[in-house]
Amino acid sequence: MSTPENTPDHTPDDGMTSAEKRHDQLTAAPDATEADAAPRIEVSEHDGNTRIDIAPEAPVRPGPGPGMPEADTEDDTTADTADDNAD
Repeated sequence: MSTPENTPDHTPDDGMTSAEKRHDQLTAAPDATEADAAPRIEVSEHDGNTRIDIAPEAPVRPGPGPGMPEADTEDDTTADTADDNAD
């Protein structure tokens, strides 16, 4: 019998891959759906650099959400400063 390798994608403790463990954990709650386990980030490598982006279809994004005052207003401090300096 062969044993799985100990890699970030496959750990020896129960034979599940990291992706399978993530899916299992995110769908374990009583009202959880498959959408809860959908990927929320995209990881890519370019010239030895790792880039992590928020997936365009991610239902939850960092920062203030729509309807929050911080998200609906523009940064007025630069406009006020420009107006004050114009006199």
